[in-house]
Amino acid sequence: MHALIVTAHPEPQSLTHSIAAQIGEGLAGAGHTFEIADLATEGFDPRFTPGDLAVHRDKAARPADVAAEQARIDRADALVLVYPVYWWSMPGLMKGWIDRVFSNQWAFDFTLQDGGMVKKLQHLKVHLVQLAGADAGLYERHGYANAMKVQIDHGIFDFCGATVVSSELLFESEGQAPAVFLERAGKLGMALFGTK
Repeated sequence: MHALIVTAHPEPQSLTHSIAAQIGEGLAGAGHTFEIADLATEGFDPRFTPGDLAVHRDKAARPADVAAEQARIDRADALVLVYPVYWWSMPGLMKGWIDRVFSNQWAFDFTLQDGGMVKKLQHLKVHLVQLAGADAGLYERHGYANAMKVQIDHGIFDFCGATVVSSELLFESEGQAPAVFLERAGKLGMALFGTK
């Protein structure tokens, strides 16, 4: 099996990148392959432009950078997003990647004559690994975890038909020793596709 691991953090030495690498090691240890898409290092342009709007309206072909990202996802049996929580959501770079890549005619199709919509990513399995600086109590008191689940798990992935298999919030990521999170990430990678 093959996984695409996507990160969006500006520092290559960050805990986010270390966790992504550890998930990859776990996958490799279980006999699977993986690719890491480091959106910051690769310079992905997250800006939704008039050209992207034309694609959305089915009036233009997908730009090459979007088509390349869609091909990466199409090659994968699972998509793993690893990102720090910014303002109770994902970083703008990752959100812009989703805005542009999960486009009409590829992720969904609402151009049907009867006004209906087709969810086109029903084959896609998604795993979310979110690094939260705050503690679980803060998320619970304010309903942030549920709000994120509605916005991301349901609002993005269910809209396209993809299944969010796991959604991990790693609390207090800025205050705890990285080893705790790295061990958890390795186990996630080992178990991502279940046992052989």
